[in-house]
Amino acid sequence: MLVALSIRDIVLIDRLSVDFTKGMTVLTGETGAGKSILLDALSLALGGRGDSALVRAGAEQGDVTAVFAPAADHPVWTLLDEADIPSDGDLILRRVQGGDRRSRAFINDQPVSVNLLHRIGATLVEIHGQHDDRALVDAGIHRALLDAFGGLDATAAAVADAFRAVRKAEADAAALREQVVAAAAEADYLRAAVDELATLAPEPDEEEALADRRAVLMRAEKIAGDVAEAHELVSGNASPVPTLAGLIRRLERKSPEAAGLLDETIAALDRALVALEEAGTALQAAAAATDADPGELERTEERLFALRAAARKHNVAVGELASLADSMAQALDAVESGAERLAALDAAVTEARATYDKQAATLSERRKRAARKLEKAVAAELPALKLEKAAFMVTVESDPARVSETGIDDAAFMIQTNPGTHPGPLMKVASGGELARFLLALKVALADRGSTPTLVFDEIDTAVGGAVADAIGARLSRLSDGVQVLSVTHAPQVAARADSHLLVAKGHDRKASANRTDVARLDGETRREEIARMLAGATITDEARAAADRLILGAA
Repeated sequence: MLVALSIRDIVLIDRLSVDFTKGMTVLTGETGAGKSILLDALSLALGGRGDSALVRAGAEQGDVTAVFAPAADHPVWTLLDEADIPSDGDLILRRVQGGDRRSRAFINDQPVSVNLLHRIGATLVEIHGQHDDRALVDAGIHRALLDAFGGLDATAAAVADAFRAVRKAEADAAALREQVVAAAAEADYLRAAVDELATLAPEPDEEEALADRRAVLMRAEKIAGDVAEAHELVSGNASPVPTLAGLIRRLERKSPEAAGLLDETIAALDRALVALEEAGTALQAAAAATDADPGELERTEERLFALRAAARKHNVAVGELASLADSMAQALDAVESGAERLAALDAAVTEARATYDKQAATLSERRKRAARKLEKAVAAELPALKLEKAAFMVTVESDPARVSETGIDDAAFMIQTNPGTHPGPLMKVASGGELARFLLALKVALADRGSTPTLVFDEIDTAVGGAVADAIGARLSRLSDGVQVLSVTHAPQVAARADSHLLVAKGHDRKASANRTDVARLDGETRREEIARMLAGATITDEARAAADRLILGAA
């Protein structure tokens, strides 16, 4: 429901905040007081068309904020999630209209497009007046309203699921058919390529591994000779090890006679001998490591070059050869087993279509029964609204060959204003007053089904009075049992039935030397005075006050 509306610098309003309650709220006031300004401001906050003319004279911009408290299961929360807009319970729509025609939109203080603001607003509020056609002109909405009235939403959802199943089955069959046709044209090439790649058996990351191994083998081949030569010098026939060993032995024999003079020399030579022996061992290990199979490098290069040649031939990267082999094998399999698989998919299409046809036919029959019930429900409301000679009709035209997400039906609301005339669409046949009353009858018949949580009626009681105005008030009150109802009215019979009464009045701002619009909540005596004014006009009499009391008491 709409919780609050804050307006700043819009037409005659400088600053205004209005709180709203559940049930039925009426807005009354003399002509020109600014009731339409409130609705224009609300429409702006809901994503309606912006206009620099709405900005109050002397202000750079106008600002409207509407606060809502939707139910936990309201679809608006899904829209907010899809738009990645955070929420903590309340929903705040805000619109800033500049005098330079620029307009900005916000949802929960997050900047959004006006289009998104309009989509969100459309789920929260419907504004209806004598010339408003948004809820009635679209036949697609008629069908949705009929489904809501008949409790057919689950059946319609099943038809939508069946439709998507048909489209998926058709798409799968078409894709395979296209694949089979394309593959059949190059079957010989596919067989040769599949055989070639099966023989080659490429692995996804094989090229990098082969390139790394080739580099290792090539480096080993280059250093193998140097390692062998070094090993020969250190440990082979030319090794200094025997000479050093013999020298150490001679010096050790002379050492006793040298009184310690040779000890340091003998130790140093001994360390050198040990180091040479360690170097020989290390060179022997290095020689073993570099002693690779001479044929491995050749085999590695042949494999690497074969993979790269195949990649060039098929115009893919070497790493993609494995997946290419799989896709070619699948394409060849499609050729060889395509007829059998196509037959299975075509059977799936037939089965899906049969399911759709059955469910769509069931939905169509239920829609036709719901249409008759809706006609009767609306017809029951018409006499009291001074439309006793009119007839409301719901046409449901079915085409069994049609396959759509909404079924096989087109639904439209039609009216016949007088016996003997041709029925026609609501917007073309009904006058402004008739249209508003037909709309009210329809909304009452639908109750809270297929409706936004807040309904706004703008002077739908224009040009009626007495019993008709009282009937309108009674129906608005009934509607408010299920949804929040806001009604701009000049009819005291309507105002008397309200749960909340707001008076819109034009005042004068002496400081700014300009007129302004104010809103006051009426209770008790002030409410009786306003209803009496609506009955009597400028001069309120005791008789008018008594009549106002009777209206209020009778509506209680």
